[in-house]
Amino acid sequence: MNDKAENKVDELKGKAKEAVGNATDNEQWQAEGKAEQGKANVKQAGEKIKDAVKGVRD
Repeated sequence: MNDKAENKVDELKGKAKEAVGNATDNEQWQAEGKAEQGKANVKQAGEKIKDAVKGVRD
């Protein structure tokens, strides 16, 4: 699987974990879910930068 797809999967897992945390009032899962989403978003931004640099080189 490519990096972009893996990052999207990680983002969706984070959203799911946060949703479960919200449904069960589990603050730890809420925080972990938000953190996972943030981490995935940073990775996605890095991929966009790599794509932009690659486009400039080509």
